[in-house]
Amino acid sequence: MRYISTRGEAPALGFEDVLLTGLATDGGLYVPESLPHFSLEEIRSWRGLSYSELAFKVMHPFVDDAIPAEDFRRMLDETYGVAFAHKAVAPLVQLDTNEWVMELFRGPTLAFKDFALQLLGRLLDYVLEKRKQHVVIMGATSGDTGSAAIEGCRRCEHVDIFILHPHERVSEVQRRQMTTVKGDNIHNIAVRGNFDDCQRMVKASFGDQSFLGGKTQLAAVNSINWARIMAQIVYYFHASLALGGPDRSMAFSVPTGNFGDIFAGYLAKKMGLPISQLVIATNRNDILHRFMSGNRYEQLNLEHTLSPSMDIMVSSNFERLLFDLHGRDGLAVKELLENAAKGPVSIEDYRWRHARKLFDSDAVDDEGTTDTIREVFDQNEYLLDPHTAIGVRAARNCRRDPAIPMITLGTAHPAKFPDAVLRSGVKAEPSLPVHMSDLFEREEQYTVLDNDLPAVQGFIAKHWKNT
Repeated sequence: MRYISTRGEAPALGFEDVLLTGLATDGGLYVPESLPHFSLEEIRSWRGLSYSELAFKVMHPFVDDAIPAEDFRRMLDETYGVAFAHKAVAPLVQLDTNEWVMELFRGPTLAFKDFALQLLGRLLDYVLEKRKQHVVIMGATSGDTGSAAIEGCRRCEHVDIFILHPHERVSEVQRRQMTTVKGDNIHNIAVRGNFDDCQRMVKASFGDQSFLGGKTQLAAVNSINWARIMAQIVYYFHASLALGGPDRSMAFSVPTGNFGDIFAGYLAKKMGLPISQLVIATNRNDILHRFMSGNRYEQLNLEHTLSPSMDIMVSSNFERLLFDLHGRDGLAVKELLENAAKGPVSIEDYRWRHARKLFDSDAVDDEGTTDTIREVFDQNEYLLDPHTAIGVRAARNCRRDPAIPMITLGTAHPAKFPDAVLRSGVKAEPSLPVHMSDLFEREEQYTVLDNDLPAVQGFIAKHWKNT
């Protein structure tokens, strides 16, 4: 399996190098040169497999011979057989006839990011040990990636972790999950700016790593890292098989800001899983909805909402879809994104209409979010976090066929966002699981820095442990 850049000017790489590289040298994102494809008969034969066994079937073609099969199986067993608090790993909860929530928050940090980042930490440790190499992880988070990355990678012997989050723009639970983890190799940086500012710094740093003095290299944990996308493909197969797939098609609604999680669903369909509809569920920061509903991609001012993990205006992984929509023409994608940095852009109508065959979208404001939390609780005594609530509202607004199961990805535990639950008027207070019950008593440690790239890079250069 080889990987190529979405901008067409970087060398193709194998799995190990893609794992460690993050952005391609031309600024693009890596995607597989070709996708594996599974027949309906083969997918049907996977019924009854454990989650880790299913994960091996889906992901092994992407890893290929870079990691021996028995070692990769062991990593998957350790990830999905130990790190998650529910034996089903991603249990499905029914809300109504053919309407479901897939709970992706049963991992150690209570968010869907655990599915990829618990595995990514093990993959990094394996590859870096083999290479006798040390790397610096630099990542930006709108709330959940940071804690999942720290939890997944904190025991890695060959990494230092620097996570940037927007100062005072994540929930208190999200912040404390990052800043209370102790370790000489863990560094949390609160940037006086928004998530897009943090993400721009990460991309700029990957583009020019000279601030590290040539002594190490950066590795990515954001969803620009292909391994993140690869791991998220699995739970689409898991949900389908649980509800009668592949002999019936499924629809999914995905709360998304950076487009990585829903892009995994798009890949699952291309790999042979029958999916009839993917709903892009966004908040007021609705660049993806504006594109999918009106073929206009335009960056507006970022707004702070009750669903902070989706407070994103520059959706990095959308580039991977644009690459496919443009017939895998990297130079066309590069030109489009350069124009998008200057103002609004559209794509050819026939390309946009091709995307609309699979994708629908909706944007849900804070009032709609809290209304949905209250509505679902009144109907089912089931408590949603604000991101999942947006997914449920979008699913109900965009659903094409009630006969097809609609599965909303439950991306986070409601205890991470008590303010949104309180504003909904629900007479229930979400409580943290036992392993986090003392979170508010733990000592925090983080550094607040200005929205200034040299200041952030200087901090990293000074504090990674091998300097």
